Amino acid sequence: MRVFWFLLLTMVVVVAAVTLAVVGGGDSPVLRDVPPERLTDPLPATRPVGRADVDALRLPMAARGYRMADVDEALARLGAELAERDARIAELESALAGAQATAVNGPDLLKRRPPEPDSGPYAAEEDQR
Repeated sequence: MRVFWFLLLTMVVVVAAVTLAVVGGGDSPVLRDVPPERLTDPLPATRPVGRADVDALRLPMAARGYRMADVDEALARLGAELAERDARIAELESALAGAQATAVNGPDLLKRRPPEPDSGPYAAEEDQR
């Protein structure tokens, strides 16, 4: 019989606590609305992305992993940077190859050429004789 009264009293206390929590907390929401977590430290827009920027990049977490929009944005920016660098490297390599071809096949600017026999200061006198 004591067990019955103990269980009954426990059940009344639990029901009263739940009722007070529901009725007493009606004015304020149980959980406050939190803005979604956003990418706080994006990749720099004013300068090229460096190794330190990629190392410092921290993507916000979502319910099942990372936010797809933030990951797509970061990958698109890194892809654009890599494409720009690849184009610049190809441009510089072709300019270097052209300069090397000119240096190998072109005239040697360090050697002096002997003067032409008809191009001296007395060439005009010899032509008159």
